[in-house]
Amino acid sequence: MIVVTGATGNVGGNVVRQLLDAGERVRAVTRSPGTARLPRGVEVVGGDLAEPSTLTGGFDGAERMFLFPVPSTVDSVAELAKASGVRRVVVLSSSAAANQGDNPIAVMHRTVEQALENSGLDWTFVRPGGFATNTLSWAPSVRAEGVVRAPYPDAVANLIHEADIAAVATTALLEDGHVGARYELTGPHSNTQIEQVQAIAAAIGRDVRFEEQTPEQARRTMVEYMPAPIADILLNYWASSVGSPAPVLPTVEQVTGRPARSYPEWAVDHAEDFGAAS
Repeated sequence: MIVVTGATGNVGGNVVRQLLDAGERVRAVTRSPGTARLPRGVEVVGGDLAEPSTLTGGFDGAERMFLFPVPSTVDSVAELAKASGVRRVVVLSSSAAANQGDNPIAVMHRTVEQALENSGLDWTFVRPGGFATNTLSWAPSVRAEGVVRAPYPDAVANLIHEADIAAVATTALLEDGHVGARYELTGPHSNTQIEQVQAIAAAIGRDVRFEEQTPEQARRTMVEYMPAPIADILLNYWASSVGSPAPVLPTVEQVTGRPARSYPEWAVDHAEDFGAAS
């Protein structure tokens, strides 16, 4: 039995499906089991990582677990998992965990990683950089107006498909030889935001224009759905990446044996989200 936490998320949902495809028994832990809409064959149980008391019994009978990062309770969750018989944990971390300093994203993921290192469990850290799914924030304006509004059109990113993050995690759950690994992941190419918009347009079969915002305009919008410090980190990252191709790592192919999916492939997979032409 393999437990998947964060099972309805972009990565966790893919981990569930890939484990099922591999013939594994899967238990999905989610805060809202009644609306989870997970594949047939999954054992769905209620539980909230932010409240470890709700997880009692959720880990029983499992030997392996995919862990979504919740730093405030990670020590308690790791202790409960170990007491329940879990021995191997694959953690959804971030490339930011390798950075020192007080960046809140880095601090969050370092906290989780350090807790697992001290837990006595066998661990593997999966450290993706930018998620391609972050660009789903463009979907409403693409559907409604055929436009993407953002700053820094020439900002460059090596965005990774969520299915590739899940593929690395699934491999580490199913195969030996991954304990103690810190897998930093990127997509296979470095693309500007303009190129990302062009890929979306090609995937949905209609024109999409890029309307450049000032950083101030973008920040006002961003802080409506994310904490201001995170918005500032993203804006600073985009500014610093202009003219600097993001490094591309071969980790996905090295771990899984298949090449990472490109951003245009991701756009095709999500064409319906952006309003593909009928």
